Amino acid sequence: MSETVFRIIVADHTGITVSNLERSLAFWRDVLGFEFSHTAHQKVELAQEITGVKGAEIKLAVLKTPGGHKIELLEYLAPADRKRADIRPCDVGSVHVALLVHDLDAMLGRIAASDWKAAGKPQRLQSGPNAGKRVVYVRDPDGTTIELMQIAKKSSSTDVAD
Repeated sequence: MSETVFRIIVADHTGITVSNLERSLAFWRDVLGFEFSHTAHQKVELAQEITGVKGAEIKLAVLKTPGGHKIELLEYLAPADRKRADIRPCDVGSVHVALLVHDLDAMLGRIAASDWKAAGKPQRLQSGPNAGKRVVYVRDPDGTTIELMQIAKKSSSTDVAD
C-alpha cells in the first residue's frame, strides 16, 4: 500500500465547544471578522456515532478564515451532564488557535469595544522563525484561547524603533 494513503492532506477546520452558539457567533463573526458559512443540527443518532458521547446532540455553525481554514463552533444540547471547563493556557489539554493580523492594536481595540479583552499584554518576539511578530493571547466568551500575531513589519531607513 502506498505511503501517501497514510498522510494528512490538509487541516480542514478547528472545532470549539461553546456554551451559547449565538453569543460565540457574534464574537467570531462580528468582532474577529470571520465569514459565516453555514449551520447544522446533528441529532442524537449521528452526533453520538461521530463523537462517541452517549446521547450527544449538537447545534453548530461554521465560519471561514481568509486562508481557507474553518472554525466550527459546537453547542452541545445534550447530554445534560456536560461541564464547563476552566482551562488556563498552561493546563494539559489546553488548545489555542493562532490568527495572523495586520494591525494588532486595531484588533485589540475592536475586541475591547465589544467588552472582551486580551488575556495578556502584546509582546514582540525576539528570536526564532517568528522573530519580529507581536503576539498576545485573548479569550473568547467561553474562555477559548486565541493567539493574535501581527505580521512583522519590514524595516526601512525611515522606520522609527518601537
